[in-house]
Amino acid sequence: MAERSNPVADARLFRNIYVCRNCNTKIRVSNPKLLRPMQIRCRNCGSKALRPKHKELRKLKV
Repeated sequence: MAERSNPVADARLFRNIYVCRNCNTKIRVSNPKLLRPMQIRCRNCGSKALRPKHKELRKLKV
């Protein structure tokens, strides 16, 4: 699998960004330690079920 060549861009795109498991809304979290006690909620649906944004490269569907 291909690697991204710019670590600065990787940090900007993936560090501290979480995705809601219910509505797929992206949420930027300034302090990831708040995720453990489930203090952060989705702005859109109010769910506490969040996951980190996937870092793998995806193929374009043509």
